[in-house]
Amino acid sequence: MSKPFIVAIPARLGSTRLPNKPLQLLAGEPIIAHVVRCAQAAGAAQVVVATDAPAIADALAQFVGIQVCMTRTDHVSGTDRLAECAQQLCWPDDAVVVNLQGDEPFAPASCIQAVVRALLESQAAMATLATPIASSAELFDPDVVKLVRRADGRALYFSRAPLPWHRDAFARDRVSLSFASGLRHIGLYAYRAGFLRRFAAMAPGQLEQIEALEQLRVLEAGLDIAVALAPEPFPGGIDTVHDLARAEAFIQAGGTPAMCAR
Repeated sequence: MSKPFIVAIPARLGSTRLPNKPLQLLAGEPIIAHVVRCAQAAGAAQVVVATDAPAIADALAQFVGIQVCMTRTDHVSGTDRLAECAQQLCWPDDAVVVNLQGDEPFAPASCIQAVVRALLESQAAMATLATPIASSAELFDPDVVKLVRRADGRALYFSRAPLPWHRDAFARDRVSLSFASGLRHIGLYAYRAGFLRRFAAMAPGQLEQIEALEQLRVLEAGLDIAVALAPEPFPGGIDTVHDLARAEAFIQAGGTPAMCAR
C-alpha cells in the first residue's frame, strides 16, 4: 500500500457486559495484545493504543514499537478518544488513521488494508466495511448493525433494525428468506486525522443517540461514508463471557489468535 497508515486502538476497562475486557486472557495473553498483533500484521506504520487505564498501558509494556496514548475518561465514543489522541500526538491532517476496536483479536490484515484503500479511493470523510447478512437471526438481532448503501457505495443509513425492510417477503416469511441485499456493518473505520478533529467538535446527533451508533453523527452532518465489502470473513469481536469462551475453544481446537496474519 503506497500511503503509510496508522492503526489506533481505543481501549477502556468499563465494559458492562465483560468487565476489564481488554485485559481478559485469551490463549494466556490479554485480548488487547492480540489486537495489537493484528495491527502490526496489517503493516501499519504506527500502532497506538488510546486508553484511560494505566493497567492497559502496563499490559502492553512488553511490546516494542507500540505507543500508548493516555486519554481522558469522559469520551462518548472510541472515535472521540482517537480525536484526543490525534491532538496529543500531533498527527498531520492528512494522516490516515484506522480505528481498530480493542476487542477484535481476530481482525484480518486484509480487512484493515481494505478499509484504508476504501478511504484513499474515495473523497468520503471516512470509510468502513460491510459483509452480507448470513441469516434471519442476524437480520433481526439488534446487536448486529445493518446498513444500506447508495449505488456508488456510500452509506445511506445504519441501524440496529432490519435494513432494508422487505415488505412483501417479510409478510410471508421471516425465517427462510433471501438476504442478497442485506449488509452487516463491520465496525472498522478509516479517516484522516483532520476529520477526527472535526468529528470531535460535532455535537452528537439525535439519530446517533437513538440508535447508539456513532457513525450516524457523520451522516447527520451531511458527510459521506464510503462502504467497501470485506475481502474475507471478519470474525466477531469479544463482547461477553460467552464470546471469550468461544474464542478460547476455537484456539484450543487448533485455531490461532493471529488469524489476522494469514
